[in-house]
Amino acid sequence: MAAMSRPALRVDAEGDRLRLLHVHAHPDDESSRGSATTAKYVSEGVDVVVATCTGGERGSILNPAMDRPDILANIADIRRQEMDRAREVLGIKQVWLGFVDSGLPEGDDPLPLPEDCFARTDLAVAVAPLVKVIRSFRPHVMTTYNETDGGYRHPDHVMCHRISVAAFDAAADPDAYPDLGPAWQPLKLYYSYTFNRERTVALDRAMVLRGLESPYTERLRDWPEDPQHAARITTRIACADYFHVRDRALLAHATQIDPDGPWFAVPLEVHRSAWPTEEWQLARTLVATSLPEDDLFAGIAEAAASRVSA
Repeated sequence: MAAMSRPALRVDAEGDRLRLLHVHAHPDDESSRGSATTAKYVSEGVDVVVATCTGGERGSILNPAMDRPDILANIADIRRQEMDRAREVLGIKQVWLGFVDSGLPEGDDPLPLPEDCFARTDLAVAVAPLVKVIRSFRPHVMTTYNETDGGYRHPDHVMCHRISVAAFDAAADPDAYPDLGPAWQPLKLYYSYTFNRERTVALDRAMVLRGLESPYTERLRDWPEDPQHAARITTRIACADYFHVRDRALLAHATQIDPDGPWFAVPLEVHRSAWPTEEWQLARTLVATSLPEDDLFAGIAEAAASRVSA
């Protein structure tokens, strides 16, 4: 049997490897939001870094098999170990920005967020370590969460959005944070839309048509249609061949992912056939591109080529 040929390495017009920076709130977010896209680009030679804002210290243990006193007592160290395993699965580099998890407020009258948490950090202070990462890594493309709710209204996700947008601009300003390295301007900024209603409906229907119990039926009853939300999606990455890598990366976060829970109730082949893409919104671009896109790097090689020939 002939060996599969590797795709050509993705480089810009100057011969440099393309570079992609994901900015995430907690360890495990890099695996649940866009990780098949990540694995696809890694296979094509793209250099990928994940900047993780917090250590997930105040996150809940969501896998019943891991919900033990000894795990809870060492949750910060354990979540770092889980991130190490996920990083190896995805083939990426990863850096910690060093902030403390804010926790997820619950109930009608939630307690104030802790004083030391990420979401209460002064924005100018919180932006600095991300600016340093951008100037050191020099990404062509950045991704983060949307501006309305950060993905699901977690205060760390909202703050992650805020620092990402601010750092996208500040990293390019030589007068901003001048001690953090030479200025660098990323060319495109995307928001992740992995969890969208259109995808969930497709998976639900595929399960029902196969006579299987869907984990999404009840959730969809309480999830109203939102055409404006769907219209945000500009970019669909075909990455079904890498869904198995996504699943392995998710399972590396054993405190957060129950292998017997709803996340894995939909078989891999159903995911691949019913919804073979991951979705993104192009929020900012400094290069010309045509929408809809099928590549986060669309327009970047052409922009580099025009600079070289100028």
